[in-house]
Amino acid sequence: MATQQFSSDFSVKQIDIAAADTSEPIEYNPTHQHEALDSSAKIVLATINAKYIHASLGLRYLYANLKELQGNCEIKEFVIQTRAIDIVERILESKPDIVGFGVYIWNIVETTNVVSLLKVIAPEIKIVLGGPEVSYESNNQAIVESADYVLTGPADESFYLLCKDIINNTEPAQKVLKSKPIALPDLELPYQYYTDEDLKNRLLYVEASRGCPFKCEFCLSSLDTASNPFELDLFLEEMETLYQRGARNFKFIDRTFNLNIKTTMQIMQFFLDKMSDELFLHFEVVPDHLPRKLKELLTQFPEGSLQFEVGIQTFNPEVQVNINRKQNNPKSKENLLWLRENTSAHIHADLIFGLPGETFDTFRASFNELYLCRPHEIQLGILKRLKGSPIIRHTEAFDLRFNPLPPFNILSTDRVDFATMQHVNRFARYWDMMGNSGRFKHTMPHLLDGNPFDNFMAVADWIFEKTGQTHQINLKKLFEYLSQAIAQLFPEKHAAVLSAMELDFNASKLKGNFNTLDLHGNQQKVASSQNKLAQRQQQHMQ
Repeated sequence: MATQQFSSDFSVKQIDIAAADTSEPIEYNPTHQHEALDSSAKIVLATINAKYIHASLGLRYLYANLKELQGNCEIKEFVIQTRAIDIVERILESKPDIVGFGVYIWNIVETTNVVSLLKVIAPEIKIVLGGPEVSYESNNQAIVESADYVLTGPADESFYLLCKDIINNTEPAQKVLKSKPIALPDLELPYQYYTDEDLKNRLLYVEASRGCPFKCEFCLSSLDTASNPFELDLFLEEMETLYQRGARNFKFIDRTFNLNIKTTMQIMQFFLDKMSDELFLHFEVVPDHLPRKLKELLTQFPEGSLQFEVGIQTFNPEVQVNINRKQNNPKSKENLLWLRENTSAHIHADLIFGLPGETFDTFRASFNELYLCRPHEIQLGILKRLKGSPIIRHTEAFDLRFNPLPPFNILSTDRVDFATMQHVNRFARYWDMMGNSGRFKHTMPHLLDGNPFDNFMAVADWIFEKTGQTHQINLKKLFEYLSQAIAQLFPEKHAAVLSAMELDFNASKLKGNFNTLDLHGNQQKVASSQNKLAQRQQQHMQ
């Protein structure tokens, strides 16, 4: 998952790869360390979140490390549905001298629009950008042209230093500046700056470590040199404070939470000792690393308290070699099944389509293998070109063609043409609506039995041919289309499916009676109406 950092959570290492910048950003070395001259200068830290429930951990890190400038700063968070001009109005209400934006793949378009407007309305305001989406290939981006400065890499300290230089009129001449690495013990932790409203209504992002030792090339974490832990006792003190304030929803953004089993055990035991009906924990775990002691501890967590995000991406050994992914496939499958059968954890497993060397058939095989491991959700992602990720070294060899516009998704490869890519995109969308939503948990096993991928693809194709839509299909219609598709494609399954589907319909709490739905298609419905009309006519003739 993408983290909620203002600037990259990853230690910056420039690499010589195709399409990357040829100009190296200079390391930021401020020479003026004296106190700011203008204590009234105002700073706004802003980002545009995908949803309201996402609270930006990155902005709170920057705020926590602003030292004497903290009193001059406020955090403003928005959501992507808000118009750019309304965001600008909200920012200008604070009369800022400096505005820092966290820029990510999901908000690059919206943030570009906001920055462009700000520079027209209030050109005197200094705009500072940070985040993964501007930390690489910075000079080729429209948003960078509009901004005054870009801080690449972790900006927890460099943003503070740059603000001081701007306020003191000693700002650097170069626009793109490389943040110096900062040791984790030197950071002020941000958790006290989650508000009471955050604790009550939003996801709380926390991290017990930064970085990742694995080198999977589709991920920016591949640029890390190691995974570095925060001091455990201090981290648990912060978690204790959040818990005492009422926090019950903790989403860990550690890339490999179960890497250091001793630390993992201590954190899990800390929360197990506080277990209540409201407590919920989300972790990203390595699937082939679940030693016996950790398994024993996991069995003690009650239903509804744990969610594991498990990155599988592919079971194809050739593709795993291509992307430098080390994964013990048999052990991963064994552990996924063990988690499903012996714990109450909700298991969310990831696959990526479009990786170099992957074909439609090998992806189908990975999906079917993962389905047999019985995760609660299979998240089907389409490969995206994250700026700075080493995946682009394969561009020529595998003819990787990416969308030039956000979200920079893969459009075709030497093994997968554009039409097939669109085909799988539709599959993924319908799978979210029916397979992952939990609304068809009784129906899906009957449909998927025997050949999960092909059976679902046939249904997805049928629904798309009938509707031409992959969005805005209301739930009642979805029940009807699914039933009709199975009636036509798999008539031998339809009777069993209807019994299961009625259970799902009743659980959905939709208004109306299941038997009044058009479960067989319009022809049967028209025939039934004609029969009723004939019966009424016959009655009148008597």
